[in-house]
Amino acid sequence: MVKTRPTTTYIKVSLKDRADAAFLVEEVPLEEASSYGVCDTNNYGEIVDVVEKPDDPPSNLVMTGFYTFSPAIFHACHLVQPSNRGEYEISDAIDLLIKSGRTIDAIGLKGWRMDIGYPEDRDEAEERLTGAEEAAA
Repeated sequence: MVKTRPTTTYIKVSLKDRADAAFLVEEVPLEEASSYGVCDTNNYGEIVDVVEKPDDPPSNLVMTGFYTFSPAIFHACHLVQPSNRGEYEISDAIDLLIKSGRTIDAIGLKGWRMDIGYPEDRDEAEERLTGAEEAAA
């Protein structure tokens, strides 16, 4: 993930006493949402549901992969069982936090970010960053 703001900005927001976690989220076109973990929020900006890469996304609000957690995540991870793929999924631990009444804040992305999981994505990010640097100079 590439982002334009310092991570400390997001961490400071998540350090509210009442939140057990905070996720950096952004809105994407609905047709792209199925490639991400999609979340639903209540009127207070708290995440109340997360669906990992759904076929039919319930919204276009997606998780960017930047999370902060309180120590409560360790207990949730301990309870998670391997998925059908044989992996321990962070989304399962997140779901346990939600179901146990823990508070997870959704923090809207200001600026931009890109997934850089493929070489062509990294090339595009480099071009975008280089263009931003040249424009600032």
